[in-house]
Amino acid sequence: MSPVATDLLPAVEALARAAGALILDIYGTDFAVQDKADASPVTLADERAEALITPALQRLQAAWPVVAEEAAARGEAPAVAGCFWLVDPLDGTREFVARNGEFTVNIALVREGQPVLGVVYLPVPDRLYAGVVGQGAWLEEGGCRRAIHVRLPPAAGPVVACSRSHGDMAALQAWVQGLPVSAWLPAGSSLKFGLIAAGQADVYPRLGRTMEWDTAAGHAVLVAAGGSVCDLAGQALRYGKPGFENPHFVARGAVVAG
Repeated sequence: MSPVATDLLPAVEALARAAGALILDIYGTDFAVQDKADASPVTLADERAEALITPALQRLQAAWPVVAEEAAARGEAPAVAGCFWLVDPLDGTREFVARNGEFTVNIALVREGQPVLGVVYLPVPDRLYAGVVGQGAWLEEGGCRRAIHVRLPPAAGPVVACSRSHGDMAALQAWVQGLPVSAWLPAGSSLKFGLIAAGQADVYPRLGRTMEWDTAAGHAVLVAAGGSVCDLAGQALRYGKPGFENPHFVARGAVVAG
């Protein structure tokens, strides 16, 4: 991995934290919730966080386009090639509305179809996951920063992360049929990628609709921590696709050889 991505990481982390502070200002108010064209919710927090992040990334590296969720929903996504940013200013808006704290700020740098830098920030617990592919992944909370890495599944069976607000449990049960699952771990937003990256869960099958800005930052963190994110055919999830929609995928930690 080029040192450029590593050099950019502190600025991206600071930007995610700034957006998180803005989101928390709105979180404590009686905010309104609207529905977008795809029936997903949006709030003032989504819009203001994106309005902060997009120009800041453009100042950081003017040559790289920024694809951000709310602009894309308005039909304003730029053409992409080579390097570009993917931003979900508030991933887990349903969790934000439910006030359960499991929402994140997601910022990723994509190079040639693969995320190479990712920051996933949870404002409520003040927890930040960051990673640069080829350089490592880190978790920062409680004033402490430590390197993180995926784990081998426990002997009792893998812990399966699943969506708190999305997904078809019947489809998930069918997917894991035959696996000795030791526990299910519901979580919102990109937190699920962070849990696997930090060795708290082992696999996250997503058998529902997602967009690239939902997954790119968590994907980068997980790969930097030694994991993978692949479609159901086993191919690494790619970015910059027409329409920015993902296929079904499976995020994994370490895989037992043989």
